[in-house]
Amino acid sequence: MKNKCAAVILAAGEGTRMKSKTPKVLHEIAGRSMLEWVLHASAGADTQKCIVVCGHGGDQLKEKFGDALLFAEQAERKGSGHAVMCAAHLLDGFDGYTLIIAGDMPLLRQQTVAAMVKAAEEGNYACTMLTAELDDPYGYGRILRNEMGDVVAIVEEKDATDEQRAVHEVNASCYCVCTPLLLECLNELKPANTQGEYYLTDIVGILNAKGEKVGAYIARDARECMGVNDRAQLALCAEILRGRIADEHLKNGVSMVDPKTVYIDADVQIGRDSVIYPNVTLERGCVIGEDVLLYPGSRIANSEIGSGTTVQNSVILDAKIGENTTVGPYAYVRPGSDIGDKCRIGDFVEVKNSNIGDGTKVSHLTYIGDADFGERINVGCGVVVVNYDGKKKFRTTVGDDAFIGCNTNLVSPVNVGKETYIAAGSTITEDIPDKAFAIARSRQTVKTGWTDKRKR
Repeated sequence: MKNKCAAVILAAGEGTRMKSKTPKVLHEIAGRSMLEWVLHASAGADTQKCIVVCGHGGDQLKEKFGDALLFAEQAERKGSGHAVMCAAHLLDGFDGYTLIIAGDMPLLRQQTVAAMVKAAEEGNYACTMLTAELDDPYGYGRILRNEMGDVVAIVEEKDATDEQRAVHEVNASCYCVCTPLLLECLNELKPANTQGEYYLTDIVGILNAKGEKVGAYIARDARECMGVNDRAQLALCAEILRGRIADEHLKNGVSMVDPKTVYIDADVQIGRDSVIYPNVTLERGCVIGEDVLLYPGSRIANSEIGSGTTVQNSVILDAKIGENTTVGPYAYVRPGSDIGDKCRIGDFVEVKNSNIGDGTKVSHLTYIGDADFGERINVGCGVVVVNYDGKKKFRTTVGDDAFIGCNTNLVSPVNVGKETYIAAGSTITEDIPDKAFAIARSRQTVKTGWTDKRKR
């Protein structure tokens, strides 16, 4: 790609049909907001600057993206041409191409943007438009070409003749324009319509009048040109994107029992020969190793799962699980947890902000919070790390090769030594040295005949 590119993303619409407090372009699909998907697509042109034209909800956009983007405000909505006018001052002195993309086109691909820019360069076009061929083009602006194949006009449905309505190539509202010529055209736009709006499509006629060529690149998949105006369209785009993501993983050697029921965010990494069962959700930031088994009903977010590990019907959030470990069913691994290799985190076990060493078994009905457990520890059923005194949270440490009996309470802060045994039912409030045996419960008392005495 020879020319420098800037991108102007149009994101000032109110999105009233979304019926939401969230700006339309911040609604998320597969782990990215619609605006992030469009920015990702624009990167196909190796853009040097990205300008977002905002209006409604602009503060939320600025809060989310900060200094990563340039922002231009469109206080009054006076059409697509007016939106680009609001960003014109940020394009002064830029001599490359400017991409103009609607902020609600999450299906647009990087390779399509790259191909559109390449078509502009190779054809020496002042403007290249993205278009689509639709079986039913009703309601869309039709692309009119001359005998050379260049675009001479865009005619809206209501203004088109019967012959023009027979054209199936439509405008996708995505443009690649030579920046100096774009700035000239913006100065010449007129609100010559009943709405008093400035239409960006009018630059086609202006450029033709200047003797400049306007071209069009037809998207291979017309769905890329789809905009989102309501939640139904958002759901449709989500379904398409999930399908794309699943297909990519399938091509890379991941097996899915039913891809349509698996929800994988865009940036998730999955190693080959991993198997994913139905109703598994892998959210943003996940890195899944090779030969991993993810059984139905699991939700994993921003976590690392080591190779050879099995997860059954469990929730893992902001955590790390080692290799050849088993998790679940019904386990809850919470943020800040680091589980080692060849561990067992069993049914109804909750781990929070804790480190579990290699080979440690926590088989069932246990809570480990704010603790550091060493290697090869056996944790019995019903063990609780009592990490909160009502005001502050404290940590507990358990050494390698310890054996913690069932229904033990470890009242933090407490340190349990290596190769230590704790009797079932104990409440541990003091440190235990290495290789010791601790029992902290009252001696059993049996009163024979007590029931008969009570009845009398």
